[in-house]
Amino acid sequence: MTKRALKRLVREGEVDCAQFGDEAKVRRLPLERSWSPLREHRSANDVPRNEEREQGYLKTIKPKSPGQERLLEAVDAKSLVLALGPAGTGKTYLAIAKAVEALEAGKVGRIVLSRPAVDAGESIGFLPGEMEDKLAPYLRPLYDALSDRLSMKRVKMLMAEGLIEIAPVGFMRGRTLNNAFVVIDEAQNCTYVQLKMLLTRLGWNSTMVVTGDPHQSDLLPGFSGLADVAGKLEALPTVAVVRLQDVDIVRHPLVAEMLSVL
Repeated sequence: MTKRALKRLVREGEVDCAQFGDEAKVRRLPLERSWSPLREHRSANDVPRNEEREQGYLKTIKPKSPGQERLLEAVDAKSLVLALGPAGTGKTYLAIAKAVEALEAGKVGRIVLSRPAVDAGESIGFLPGEMEDKLAPYLRPLYDALSDRLSMKRVKMLMAEGLIEIAPVGFMRGRTLNNAFVVIDEAQNCTYVQLKMLLTRLGWNSTMVVTGDPHQSDLLPGFSGLADVAGKLEALPTVAVVRLQDVDIVRHPLVAEMLSVL
């Protein structure tokens, strides 16, 4: 039987139901299914078994080390968290992931990400373009972390609406950040005065996470203020200072081995 003839038989209802018996090689698909995307075809007596089905997709944040678990718990419990640790411990990623989670849940109204525009020991010279183009190389790690949690199209849309703001440290003075989740990344490249200015931007119903590694500062020796600020704030019961170790590194195992000898 040709395909066209079979379609005609199916359309006109002339298919022999006997060929769909229990012993037949061809069987009809069951009509009763646990879930169907066509909700409008349900009758009034059908039980809506798919009302609790989650249609969206979002990566679940799970700690991969005891240090990461302490960091996530501290972000949920405190309004100000300082995450100190070597490279590869997930400080920036976890902070931005919690920021996206808070924004999606409606706990905050916007996300503010800040990072010092400091060269990593090598001047890249004059950059052409507008202000956003000049700062793009410094803020690229923040874009990467955001695009991993959200699609780049959604990131651009939220930035256009003002729900996500990425700004250098120099543009933070004089502001009060209310109802926001603030992430200060690479804080080891901030001086003591800059960190004091950033920490005092915290407003009502806001959470601030400061991440950095005091041992990897790109400033001249003695200029970084992260270690001093963390040592003084650690005595406050309302501030959490989470110190991650080499065992919390989730990158290639060779990274932890290199940092132990370098």
